[in-house]
Amino acid sequence: ESYEEFAKGLQNEISATLQNRPQKIEIALFIDKLLTNEKGEKLRLEEAQAKKLMFALIKNEIVNEEEKFTEIGKEKLATNTIPLPENLEPFRNAINKLLNSIYTGEPFGVDDDRKITTIAVNNNFYKKEFQALWEKINLKSIYEVQFDTAKLIEDSKNKINAQLEIADRSYEVKEGVLEQATKEQMENNEAIILVDRTNKKLSTDVYTNTTYDIVGEIVTITNLKRHTVTEILKKIKPLKFLLIRKNPEEFIAKSSKLINEVKASLIFNNIIYHKIDETHDAKTVFTNTKEAIRSSELLKKHIYDYIITDSEKEKEFSKALENSAEVTVYAKLPRNFFITTPVANYSPDWAIVFDKEKVRHIYFVAETKGSDSDLDLREIEKLKLHCAEEHFKAISNTEVIFKKISSYEKLLEIVQLKQ
Repeated sequence: ESYEEFAKGLQNEISATLQNRPQKIEIALFIDKLLTNEKGEKLRLEEAQAKKLMFALIKNEIVNEEEKFTEIGKEKLATNTIPLPENLEPFRNAINKLLNSIYTGEPFGVDDDRKITTIAVNNNFYKKEFQALWEKINLKSIYEVQFDTAKLIEDSKNKINAQLEIADRSYEVKEGVLEQATKEQMENNEAIILVDRTNKKLSTDVYTNTTYDIVGEIVTITNLKRHTVTEILKKIKPLKFLLIRKNPEEFIAKSSKLINEVKASLIFNNIIYHKIDETHDAKTVFTNTKEAIRSSELLKKHIYDYIITDSEKEKEFSKALENSAEVTVYAKLPRNFFITTPVANYSPDWAIVFDKEKVRHIYFVAETKGSDSDLDLREIEKLKLHCAEEHFKAISNTEVIFKKISSYEKLLEIVQLKQ
């Protein structure tokens, strides 16, 4: 366990044991609290109701001018006889427990239902426009690759000779101090202060009794034949191969990565996709219930009421789709919708249907990235995106466009607005 993991874990454990105990009785304490009575009926307190409740507490001398319990208030709290507005009487026990959370520190309960919600597909999923798109993109494919093995071996040898570096084994000691802190500081991992760090080289013998199948491990990562991997390792410089003595696992991981990058660059122009009869099942891909953070407003054009995004850029892109007059319906595609590629399965980000009266290209699958330039991508990532483009061409006869985009404005350039 690293220092960072330990420090974060310790602070999270401490913050989890601390109670969010309010110090005063004020209107803010009541606003938006969810009350449940014995019949299972629920009521979320709005600001007007919270003000009436606060007025009743002051009027009946339950709370004083310092927003603290009076002696009368403490007695009535203990006997659950605090006067309440008539409409809140059915929720007496819940309100009493809420007030008790101030006086005794007894937790009122986590109001997660306001933030977390279970989501399932909505009516947008069943729109004919989205179903038409789904029928075009749910087809599966297989790929066929041909490349020059001799060139793969030669290029991999050159790349490993030029770029493979294995660091000396070392360890780092970090010392931290847990300061007196608030619960908020604990939650933000700000309570433990790093005061010292020292790096030292390992002096122990690097040789162990562990046996490694070097070729087999690289074969597993690269999906190449054992003969091909063996030829690559035989051809690299002896000094590079002997780096394995420093750290066998790092040697395997880094060599495999470099070989995969070479493989990706060779495959790029030598891969063909073919449509097959198998399809993705919509029930498996979409209709499994999920949990998401509830947004301030329901989404109007997405196939779920709320969206699960992976980044701030995706959140911004979703807002643009929601507000676009050209977009009819869209979906943030789940991870279990994927395309097979020679390096790994790839899942696109978005499926979008545009208004056919407003754009020239109606069906679009998109990957959102921070830049439009391929120079910012690694070879493996470029290959995945190229494979996705070839896959959608093969299964839809170019009717579905797949592109990497950096913004909604870039997307509009591609789909081409009608005049």
